[in-house]
Amino acid sequence: MSDRSKQWLLISAGAVFGSLSTLAVLKLSHRYYAKRHGKSLPNGALAEDDGTNGKASNEDLVRNFVETDMLADEIVSEQLTRNIQFFGLESQRKVTQSFVVIIGLGGVGSHAASMLLRSGVGRLLLVDFDQVSLSSLNRHAVATREDVGTPKALCLKKHFSLIYPECQIEARVQLYDSSSEEEILSGNPDFVLDCIDNIDTKVALLAACVRRGLKVLSAMGAGARADPTRIRIADLRESTNDPLSRAVRYRLRKDYGIDGGFSVVFSLEKPKVKLLPFQTSKEEEKPLDYQIVPGFRVRIIPVLGTIPAIFGQVMATYVATQLAELSVQTEPVVNLDLDHYRILHQRLIEHEEILYGSADEVLVDIEEIVYIVKELWRGRSARDQNQKDIGRKMWRSVNELMLVRWDQSKPATVSNLVLLKFSEADAHESTDLDRIKEEEPEFYTMVTRTLNRAEIDFAL
Repeated sequence: MSDRSKQWLLISAGAVFGSLSTLAVLKLSHRYYAKRHGKSLPNGALAEDDGTNGKASNEDLVRNFVETDMLADEIVSEQLTRNIQFFGLESQRKVTQSFVVIIGLGGVGSHAASMLLRSGVGRLLLVDFDQVSLSSLNRHAVATREDVGTPKALCLKKHFSLIYPECQIEARVQLYDSSSEEEILSGNPDFVLDCIDNIDTKVALLAACVRRGLKVLSAMGAGARADPTRIRIADLRESTNDPLSRAVRYRLRKDYGIDGGFSVVFSLEKPKVKLLPFQTSKEEEKPLDYQIVPGFRVRIIPVLGTIPAIFGQVMATYVATQLAELSVQTEPVVNLDLDHYRILHQRLIEHEEILYGSADEVLVDIEEIVYIVKELWRGRSARDQNQKDIGRKMWRSVNELMLVRWDQSKPATVSNLVLLKFSEADAHESTDLDRIKEEEPEFYTMVTRTLNRAEIDFAL
């Protein structure tokens, strides 16, 4: 057989294989539709809304969702292959069986919702009262010019149904407030994402989530920033350099007695530009005429579209790993400079010389001191991991802290040093680990688990 004949044979075989693959996918899609809707489609026909979509009761939706194993579907499992390889099958199944509520579907929320969908979350509730505008296309995840004027919630649902039609998506063109709390937050969601940019609504939502015991992740200010390397996840109490975080902290404490206790995504970068006044092309037009809801902003926040998108990606990553129960240690926000770490290192050496006669068993350098203080103990005493001391308070607290051996019979290594206050260090060195384990089992377990992490990180 000539080379040209072989080439034509290979091309023909490839065409046949491609046709068979397409037929197989169509057959699977046909089978899935029949299974999901209880009726079959004529060959080649596309599924259309039969008029009942969105009208089923919440009880029916939840029942159908709980009973469905999406990963049993061949198309879904193939679409989520990379996630399954990353998380493992059972962990990915936890993601597909999860219910997530996203409130606020602009630059941050649309990207968070999009990646949670692509990560396989099986049920999404999308909530936003606003519409897609032409100026929002620089940061929205899926909207096109054809979507301008469309409610954001319906825009996302339309596009999402083409990406992952098996996901149960409910879209609400609705403003979150106290009257809609029960309607939006009922159903025991596994996570709530707060992507709202109005402080009154944001504070009310966060307070409701805390009161209901719901896991919530809140987006702080993404506008007027340009440095993606400074985006962090931490407790609200730890967020710094962010005016929105500061205002939310104040309002939650003042109005609801809430002092953090949930995670936020924020930027350590100070805003680069200020709010701009609303500007119109006609003098007779009034800013208030452009409000969809009275009381919402009529000033413009300058936004580099990439930053809210990254905020949303960070939120989706955090939530997906939480749903899959994958342990991820976020980088702590510790406002110490190198001099503080040098002080703690020198203090350790001097203490070892006084207590043991020499510092020969101090087997850590400055780089490891930074890891121990920042990564393991987050700049706080091992007995005070409540994350209240930040900023200048944390700097002052260094004057009261020192590193001591956890197990006095072993050298001062990266996996055998705890950060304690002076008085706590004295008390620790006057007792033994067996007594601590017996009298303070929770503290003993926490420290042991933390030091085991150091052994893993340093492959000890």
